[in-house]
Amino acid sequence: MTIAVIPVKRLEQSKSRLLPELPDERRQALTLAMVEDLIEALQGSGCVERIAVTTPDPTVASRARAAGAEVLLRPEPGLNAALEDAATRLAPARDEPFVVVLGDVAGALPGDFRRLVEASLAPDAPARGVWLAPSADGGTSALLVRPVGAIPFRFGPESAARHREAARSAQVAYHELALASLAIDLDQPEDLAKFLATEGGGRRTRALLERPLGAGARRTGNERERSEP
Repeated sequence: MTIAVIPVKRLEQSKSRLLPELPDERRQALTLAMVEDLIEALQGSGCVERIAVTTPDPTVASRARAAGAEVLLRPEPGLNAALEDAATRLAPARDEPFVVVLGDVAGALPGDFRRLVEASLAPDAPARGVWLAPSADGGTSALLVRPVGAIPFRFGPESAARHREAARSAQVAYHELALASLAIDLDQPEDLAKFLATEGGGRRTRALLERPLGAGARRTGNERERSEP
């Protein structure tokens, strides 16, 4: 059995760097759309039997359950601590792949998740290993470990290099896979154009980003200046 977990922040903390000009409601809707798109892509891969979302947010939890995922509620977690907690609670067997997918990889395609899992299950794959799909900015979009605990989670800036070093230190085989739909994570404003130029994954996210803002949904700079004391 392959288990995948998606960590998601509180909605009020979501995507403030990505789209600071958007109202909170629109940013929060974007986060929910990305989570639902990711769950759908993992379900469509045909090789992930359990999908869980770890989050402190009750709205995220409700939407994740409705989409067919398990929910692990954990108050105000740090990312790596939340993932360690999820690994403990989900308790995969030693021979089961454990996949972490960050919640902002909105364009993920089922086929790329399938390639990641199949690489770890190939006849010549080591019993202990790390398989990583990097993001374009040097981060980690998806990380598969077998067994869970083979390396500590090292998500954060430049995490691909930090996971590679963790594997070296633990003497665990490390494999890096270039998977196009997992390379773009929606973290900075410039990522939007890259994402919208792709085709395929992230249908909810794409529809939301391509939808024009309604009248009054975005305030101009002059309007903000007039409204501020």
